[in-house]
Amino acid sequence: MRVVIIRHAEVDFCWSRRCTSELFDSECRKYDLFPIKNVSYKIPKNVYRKIYVSEYSRSQDTAKKLFPNGEYFESGLINEVPLKSSFDTKVNMPLWFWNLTGRLQWFVNSGRQVEGRRQTRDRAKEFVEMIGNDDMDVAVVTHGFFMHTLLKEMKKVGFKMTGASVKFKNGEYVIAAR
Repeated sequence: MRVVIIRHAEVDFCWSRRCTSELFDSECRKYDLFPIKNVSYKIPKNVYRKIYVSEYSRSQDTAKKLFPNGEYFESGLINEVPLKSSFDTKVNMPLWFWNLTGRLQWFVNSGRQVEGRRQTRDRAKEFVEMIGNDDMDVAVVTHGFFMHTLLKEMKKVGFKMTGASVKFKNGEYVIAAR
């Protein structure tokens, strides 16, 4: 069984460099709705029996570009980990601050974030179990931050990775096999 896990294409969105908490939350919602840039990526040629996409258009549109004749299976289990501001303020804070503090809250399972690390792990584990039961070559078009948890859960059940990275660029992929 071979699984190619692909990070979606780049989104055509320009983030504000400094944000209040309200603006950051608004930009996170906007980012989820913006189209992808018109680019092409090379992925390993194979006959993928199923192509899994998240519920976000950036994942679905990437899959359509990579696999124009494919049959797509949408799953919320591979959605990106939601992110929101770590606290309420009218002070403009740097974008990196909001990203860092939001992800730290995710890591410690803070109720301020929509989802904590445990919930993300449970989603990834459920998805790995689902594709493992199918036992066929598949493609998965998902999201950068979520990929780390997904790959960790795949390793736990015996998948070996090729092409793993610390930070996944848009269009970058990992091949998992067992």
